[in-house]
Amino acid sequence: MNIGLTGGIATGKSSVSAFLASKGALLIDADVIAREVMLPGHPVLAAAVQRFGQAILNEDGTLDRKKLGSIVFQNPEERKVLEAITHPAIRKEMRKRAALYELEHPDKLVVSDIPLLYESGLEDGFEEVMVVYVPRSVQRDRLMSRDGMTAEQADARIDVQMDIEDKKQRADVVIDNSGLWSETEQQIISFLHRKGLL
Repeated sequence: MNIGLTGGIATGKSSVSAFLASKGALLIDADVIAREVMLPGHPVLAAAVQRFGQAILNEDGTLDRKKLGSIVFQNPEERKVLEAITHPAIRKEMRKRAALYELEHPDKLVVSDIPLLYESGLEDGFEEVMVVYVPRSVQRDRLMSRDGMTAEQADARIDVQMDIEDKKQRADVVIDNSGLWSETEQQIISFLHRKGLL
C-alpha cells in the first residue's frame, strides 16, 4: 500500500513518520531527497546556482541554506522559481523509490512524507493521504517554544502553507496529534490494524 503523509509545520509529522517506520513501513522523505538534489555535483544545485548566483554556495561548494532561504522566503516569486528548479527532480526520485519499494516489498506500507503534498497537487499519486493534524493555535505555540519564534514569525511560517483545517478536510486518514503522544500512537496502530499491516 502506498500512502502520502503530510501535515503542517509543527504538527508532528516527523514523529508520526518515524513511528510508522518503527512498525515496518518503508519511508520516502521528500525533505531528505530535497537535500540530496542540492549536493555538489547534482544538476539541480547547478541550475540553482545559475539562477541565484555563486553567493548561495559555501566556500567548499556546498549549498548555503541560510543564504538561499533568505532570498526565497522574503520573495514569493523567487520561491516559485526555486520550486520550479527543484520540485520536478524531487518528485521523479520519490516516484522511482516508491515504485521500487512496491516491487521489492509488495506486502509493506510505503509512506511518502511530503510537507507540501496538497500545495503541490500530488494527492492523486497515492492510494490514501494521511494528514497529521493539530489546531493552528497549537502549531503557533509549538513553533514559539521549539524554535524561539515570536507569534508574528510563527504565523508567517504557518501562513506559507495551506490551512491545516483544509488539509484535515481533504485527508483520507487524520491523525490528531494535539493530545498525548500515546494517543497519537494508538491512532496509528488502529490504522495499521484496519489495513492488515500489523
